[in-house]
Amino acid sequence: MNEALKGRFLKVYATLPLPVRKEIVAVLDDPIGPISWEVAFIEVDNTTPLSETILQKLEELQII
Repeated sequence: MNEALKGRFLKVYATLPLPVRKEIVAVLDDPIGPISWEVAFIEVDNTTPLSETILQKLEELQII
């Protein structure tokens, strides 16, 4: 996993207001679909295979 992207994600996530964390942050290709900040955090925190895709998408969208 790209630790630099993970660190940037965690820094942004920590500053989000609690209600915003439930909002959709990215839409991945089928069959996954929309990802909320909370789902993204769980995936990244647990270093799942999906977390790399999420981090790449958030970097591509210039969110992190």
